[in-house]
Amino acid sequence: MLRKVIPVILQSARKVTAPNGYQVSRAAMSAEVKKISDEEFDENYVQYFNRADIDGWEVRKAMHDLHLEDLVPEPKIIVAALQACRRLNDYSLAVRYLETIHIKCGGKVQEIWPYIMQEIQPTLTELGISTPQEMGYDKPELWPCNVFEENNPNK
Repeated sequence: MLRKVIPVILQSARKVTAPNGYQVSRAAMSAEVKKISDEEFDENYVQYFNRADIDGWEVRKAMHDLHLEDLVPEPKIIVAALQACRRLNDYSLAVRYLETIHIKCGGKVQEIWPYIMQEIQPTLTELGISTPQEMGYDKPELWPCNVFEENNPNK
């Protein structure tokens, strides 16, 4: 029994399935990955979002891929994404994307978020998009108040 199982295990160790379903050999996985500059990275996403034939799935996929990166997107990428949402007439996606950008700021939200808002505000005004803070989405609607806070209105 063990003689039959070992070759199968060895064969599966030689080939690895990539996330997209393709079989990749270990030699291909160890190959050096080409590094691109930050400007090329930004320009690739801007060009992707500016495509005339982009659909809702592709916009969501690109936003998801950006969210998985360990970075806060540059304002020009955010502007291109918001314009793509406008072309698709998907207002809710634009607002939710702004929420994810706010979350991506993490502990540096006081430094990064005002800069991003300053840079994208003309686009938000032009497209008629409200920020989550303007819509009241930054505070939960049914959040219970803390009775131990000093400035509690229920005291």
